Amino acid sequence: MADMTIERRIGGLVAGCDEAGRGSWAGPIVAAAVILPPDAILPGVNDSKAVNKKNHRALADVIMQKAVAVGIGIAGNQFIDEKGISYANRYVIKKAVENLGIVPGYLLIDGGTQQKIDIDILQEEIPKGDQKSLSIAAASIIAKSVHDELMKRYAVKYPQYKWDDNTGYGTMDHRYAINQHGICEYHRRSFKPIKEFLRKEALGTPRAGMSMAQ
Repeated sequence: MADMTIERRIGGLVAGCDEAGRGSWAGPIVAAAVILPPDAILPGVNDSKAVNKKNHRALADVIMQKAVAVGIGIAGNQFIDEKGISYANRYVIKKAVENLGIVPGYLLIDGGTQQKIDIDILQEEIPKGDQKSLSIAAASIIAKSVHDELMKRYAVKYPQYKWDDNTGYGTMDHRYAINQHGICEYHRRSFKPIKEFLRKEALGTPRAGMSMAQ
């Protein structure tokens, strides 16, 4: 269970960072940076993937109340298509840190060395960090909550893709909707399943099943 052990060992202002939406077929990638007080206790806050998504908003509200600072970074699907998902991932983490409003002395970033950002702050990348660091877990919840809320807004305009449920990921219902209705302005054209669909459309191939691979 995530706690503040790592943060207390480091001392000072430590920001946990995580992202949501990296593997989605549509919409933005969102990152959050969260600085918690060293004695923070947040029951229920863990890796967002292990938390019932119905609880994300309520937990996010609690985190916002108890955090020293919270920053958000967002990159839309067009930015992802232009720059690539790996660049966009690092970009939103950096933006989240810059949007904290205060400068932390240390960053804890969920993931491996590919998550390292270009910023003049000491940082440490922690695989499965959202299961170890409460700050990272809190950032995971905030990022997921913001990402999913944006996808729900887009779902109002494009209800056929059921983004209010699948949040843009490559579920069977999302894949079926693409085959039936095509893609829209929020789909990531650089992602393999969408590129595959566009290629078949250009060739005049009848719409059929799509690969689930990214």
